[in-house]
Amino acid sequence: MLDAIFVTLQVILALLAVYQFTFSLFGLYKKKKKKNYPATKSFAVLVAAHNEEQVIGALMENLKELDYPRDLYDVFVICDNCTDSTAEIVRQHGWNACVRTNPDLRGKGHAIEWMLKYLWDLPRQYDAVVMLDADNLVEQNFLLEMNNDLCNGARVIQGYIDTKNPEDSWITAAYGVSYWYINRLWQLSRHNLNMANFLGGTGMCFETNLLKEIGWGATSLVEDLEFTMRSVQRNVYPVFNYDAKVFDEKPLTFKASARQRLRWMQGHFTVARRYFFPLLWQSIKERSLVKFDLAVYGANVYVVLLTFLLTAVMSIDIYVLDGPHIANIYGYFPLWVGFIAIGMNVLTFLLSMALEKVKFAKVYLYLILFPIYLLSWYPITFYAFFTQNNKQWSHTQHTRVVRLDEVQSKQG
Repeated sequence: MLDAIFVTLQVILALLAVYQFTFSLFGLYKKKKKKNYPATKSFAVLVAAHNEEQVIGALMENLKELDYPRDLYDVFVICDNCTDSTAEIVRQHGWNACVRTNPDLRGKGHAIEWMLKYLWDLPRQYDAVVMLDADNLVEQNFLLEMNNDLCNGARVIQGYIDTKNPEDSWITAAYGVSYWYINRLWQLSRHNLNMANFLGGTGMCFETNLLKEIGWGATSLVEDLEFTMRSVQRNVYPVFNYDAKVFDEKPLTFKASARQRLRWMQGHFTVARRYFFPLLWQSIKERSLVKFDLAVYGANVYVVLLTFLLTAVMSIDIYVLDGPHIANIYGYFPLWVGFIAIGMNVLTFLLSMALEKVKFAKVYLYLILFPIYLLSWYPITFYAFFTQNNKQWSHTQHTRVVRLDEVQSKQG
């Protein structure tokens, strides 16, 4: 019985790996034909901020320089439980500082829900709502690209999340490599196949009528994934805009990174429990590959957990208990098959960097430490499983002040 369970789990994990690798092949190309529309859509740009006085000024300046009619967008900064001068800096730049004080309902999801209620009561109503983080910078064409997708019928849009500080440390470099891979071989591949993309927490755009129709309702630790699930359940498929770049600050230290990723995994477990089986059942009833794919994505946190547990148990069985006593399908394959599998995994990251024309010299030097970053997901996910009921939001401190021209010059 134990052997049957282990073999079944190993087969499922192997099939999921092949499934994702197959999808990634569709990200090797980028569609060239794209229709551009006149700038007609109006935007409310929401910026979630908690004690962001060190970085908020750079974003406020950045948003004044967008290649979009100034009368078609306004900026609202949610100063959420701030105890510093974030609000004053926002007002100095001529934007709207919306002060929220609620120590009991903390976190980005609650702040956004509060802000949307405020927004709906304003005399001016906007065609769409864009959501950014305080540490972000956006390309000048960002709103133009959102306008194009909205005019083309999209209701939820995710921009290209890039890293504004990939050379600061080996951890920021690891984040950069991960996001280049995700953008190219996860997001773009699904976009090319007209499937649903997943939201990434920033650089997001929502049609106002959709938000009013279904509400925000995403107050978990991973509000972006939660809203993705809710949208797809209603047959609203988020689209990916490869040309709308938003640059996000990544944590400088392993400790800060681990804390951030722990929060992500805790929230991911919550969302998986709530949405996996309903989406899977919908996908079967409707014969929908799109919903099946998103259900699988939602279950990825359990895939990581199972991979970690299976590897740990089989390692103990072999190296401590003089096994193997447990069935291992991989033991039936020649050794070179394992090396090819590992090589293909590494190759996908290098391939994504080549496709994205990454020119950061330090990032290539830091690649030697990238496996440590990847392996660290296993203990983090394991710990998250046992602490997933922790709903306490943790703030990631942002200190890296970078201007858009600096980022663009480094990218060449």
